Amino acid sequence: MTGVVWGQAVLGYDFGPTHPMSPVRLELTELLVRELGLLEGVAIVEPRVAPDEALLAVHSPEYVRAVREASLFGAEPRGAFGLGTGDVPAFWRMHEASARIVGGTLAAGLAVWRGELEHAVNFTGGMHHAMPAAASGFCVYNDAAVAIRAMLDDGAQRVAYVDLDAHHGDGVERIFWDDPRVLTVSVHESGRTLFPGTGFPQDVGGPRAQGTAVNVSLPARTTTARWARAVDAVVPAVLRAFEPEVVVSQHGCDAHTVDPLTNLRVSVDGMRWADELVHSLAHELCAGRWLALGGGGYAVVDVVPRAWAHLVAVAAHSELPPDAPLPEPWLAAAERFGHTYGVEPGAEPRTLSDGERVEVRAWGSGFDPADDVDRAIRATRAAVFPHLGLDVHHD
Repeated sequence: MTGVVWGQAVLGYDFGPTHPMSPVRLELTELLVRELGLLEGVAIVEPRVAPDEALLAVHSPEYVRAVREASLFGAEPRGAFGLGTGDVPAFWRMHEASARIVGGTLAAGLAVWRGELEHAVNFTGGMHHAMPAAASGFCVYNDAAVAIRAMLDDGAQRVAYVDLDAHHGDGVERIFWDDPRVLTVSVHESGRTLFPGTGFPQDVGGPRAQGTAVNVSLPARTTTARWARAVDAVVPAVLRAFEPEVVVSQHGCDAHTVDPLTNLRVSVDGMRWADELVHSLAHELCAGRWLALGGGGYAVVDVVPRAWAHLVAVAAHSELPPDAPLPEPWLAAAERFGHTYGVEPGAEPRTLSDGERVEVRAWGSGFDPADDVDRAIRATRAAVFPHLGLDVHHD
């Protein structure tokens, strides 16, 4: 059975009306998923506030205390621990809202690991920038890292984390940098052009874990076909070499062409292709054990709900056509919110698809030294593959 994390209380993770990470994106995603019938036959996982014990497995006591203090009405952290900044402004009950997202991911992750669920999706999660002692990039607590740590504490020996957000998954990588039990794979826009400015091919893990950090650093304006080539040329090979017992993936959809904060050119069709790839690898390698998370995504109305509806559909083994029409109740809600988020009336998407057919040119077709994406792929393979016993030049 597949589980989906949801509860209205998650909408409390709200940095204010002018912040890019609007909870409206979650509200519209849940509405679309429900109207498409994707919640029928799945288990709804209630996101409860994670206890301090779980948070402290990843975050420092001083940081958790600072988040609690910043959550009090009138608190002014003024940038201490990354709190009270433009990226992470403090808000009332911030600790509870942030820990609730962690609680949803933690419950879903342990259910997957223990065989109570085959797959689980928490599209409210994926807060991959949060550091052990600092908030960063709209992220307060690192739910992915907390869930991975809990799986390890519960007996897992090898966990693979795959991050497909446009931004480098720096927080998860940092936390497990020197832990050979965790493979972190991030396919992202280069840090030379995008926050957080990290995640280069030579970053391959700590001295005890060489080859367990994998970074594919792509140039700005990488298109769907070239992005998919990069994912296909690296992700399956490193996961098969690592032989994980469970896959945790982050599906930030800010790599989309119209996302206002990034520079990649990926369609929702490309994202669904990647969802299906990760899903198939989980079945191939982990008896289906797969925890999928949301993440970034700032085209609030026209991209985020569609991208994550695809993710839920794939995880639920739904036969929903990739280009299914969008339900009228959802279109009405999208029209209500559209003007606020830059979508002109009548310009809302009408189907789940962007109308792009995804065709992947396999790495074995040959390396083009004039192609900047091919050079990025080759740099990653050259840096990491030898550590994993893989041939740099062949599939």
